[in-house]
Amino acid sequence: MRLLLIHSDHIEYEARKKTPVAEEDIVSKDALDEALAVFCAVESVDEEDIDGVADAAVREIAETAATLDTDAVMLYPYAHLSSDLSSPKAAVEALKKIEAGLIGTGSLTVKRAPFGWYKSFTLACKGHPLSELSRTITPGAGEAPPKKEVTREFFVLTPEGERRAYSEFLDQGGFGALIKKEVGIGLPAGGEPLHVDLMRAKELVDYEPLSDVGQHRWMPRGKLIRDLLADYVLGLVLDYGGMPVETPVMYDLGDAAINEHAGKFGERQYRFKSGNRDMMLRFAACFGMFSIMKDMYVSPATLPLKMYELSTYSFRHEQKGECIGLKRLRAFTMPDMHTLCRDMEQTLACFEEQMLIGWQSGRDLETPLVAVFRCTREFYEAHEDWIRHLVAVSGQPVLIEVLSDRVHYWVAKVDLAAIDGQGRPIENPTVQIDVESAERFDIKYHSDGNGVHPPILHFSPTGSIERVICALLEGTAQQAVPMLPTWLSPSQVRLVPVADRHLAFAEEVCRTLTQANIRADIDDREESVNRKIREAGMDWVPYVAVVGDREMESGSMAVTIRRQSLPKKPYKEDLSPADLIARVREETAGKPFRPLYTPRKLSRKPRFI
Repeated sequence: MRLLLIHSDHIEYEARKKTPVAEEDIVSKDALDEALAVFCAVESVDEEDIDGVADAAVREIAETAATLDTDAVMLYPYAHLSSDLSSPKAAVEALKKIEAGLIGTGSLTVKRAPFGWYKSFTLACKGHPLSELSRTITPGAGEAPPKKEVTREFFVLTPEGERRAYSEFLDQGGFGALIKKEVGIGLPAGGEPLHVDLMRAKELVDYEPLSDVGQHRWMPRGKLIRDLLADYVLGLVLDYGGMPVETPVMYDLGDAAINEHAGKFGERQYRFKSGNRDMMLRFAACFGMFSIMKDMYVSPATLPLKMYELSTYSFRHEQKGECIGLKRLRAFTMPDMHTLCRDMEQTLACFEEQMLIGWQSGRDLETPLVAVFRCTREFYEAHEDWIRHLVAVSGQPVLIEVLSDRVHYWVAKVDLAAIDGQGRPIENPTVQIDVESAERFDIKYHSDGNGVHPPILHFSPTGSIERVICALLEGTAQQAVPMLPTWLSPSQVRLVPVADRHLAFAEEVCRTLTQANIRADIDDREESVNRKIREAGMDWVPYVAVVGDREMESGSMAVTIRRQSLPKKPYKEDLSPADLIARVREETAGKPFRPLYTPRKLSRKPRFI
């Protein structure tokens, strides 16, 4: 069963037209103010245990209503939440049971929109952090354990060790935007993210209409950037001692450990049937790595044990309306490392190392980051000095969120975020201390003949590759002359021959640059030089070299250097091929290289969009 729960100022509906499966004896028009609107889709798998699923839904809805301090619920059948629906008979049975169960709590006013009717509805959502929630309920959920009421406290720690009220930082650019998002202060809605037009205009990536929403097709230029980012993360991981592995993308929900772990991300799952088995697509690389670790013999001497996978792809069934561009997707590529640690002391040491790698990735990718550190009250009180040290080595203020109790598998985590062109956070690197999964998946190391379930760190050095590209493109809005880092630019040097007689020399220079591991192409099209230079600028090429008679005679080319240019004021230098090679190598030192993914001659390059 899929639930979409929206805390509303007002919801009303009116039944307009029957379908062949419509209920009779209905309330055709109704409304509620200050209500929890519950959009519900009953799925085929729910028919295995209608009573159990309905009871679990009642618990979830009642608990959400209590958390939101509302005593009114509008139950609204909404088939669009799932593509695997139950029979109409089973759906009506489940909805009636949920309605009766909610009424039976004695504390709620409950109304239910009719099943099987075309309806118009009006909804006003409140817009706070808990006003839009989604849940997935599966058969066999059983009796839910009582939930503790969790409170949250926010404040800021500075690198100097000061504890300050978060309100003092609300006007501090990207950090202020992060604070507003986390504490529930409304951010401007804005329009479509800036990167959506750019990802298409630069022929990097586009939506795939023949797939599910949140899935993309990658053109050669975008594929090159994506591969370079994957190479970059692999280099970080290998330098840090990580061991790459590869694991499946789908898992059996009949496994108790996987089912329990998946339940913590129930609202984000792709589930399906394979024969008589209930399966799911992974939402991270946890399951596969945990399976490998479970079957290993691990001794203390091998710890910390670091395992890495570039999970292409991971899947989360995000809400359709939230899948925009590269910021939120249903299929994404996640660099994912898991580290087995001997004890909490080693865990804290590795956490700091990995957090610093996350900060370094922001500098390397030229996407400035801001941070929030989250932990339980118990963890904060036990490790306050260490947390202050983390902030000090970060070198910038960090928002601290302290939870009264643990509600997830982690006791502490840090999330680093870039800021988009409209001042909204883009979550990227993360490190998390997991204290549940080792026991759940029976992962242990052996010490003095005994098995010990160790802490596990979850770490993504950059966040998803797609969100990194999103942050890179959004970051160009802050640049006077937009461009990508030279090592990520699909074309690093473009040669522009003035006339046909200069083409052979341009080809010779192009070969020299290519042999030096520089991505160079030639604009050999029958266009004016000015237009070729203008289009090279539209392609954000870092170095554009004009080749004419003077250049052929002197061997030195007039090169426009994009990074040093101003709007309508291109910066130019005369550079020999050797000088140009030295300049590009200096800018790309220590970064991965891949050759050009498109033809060297632009006359042979197709248009993709």
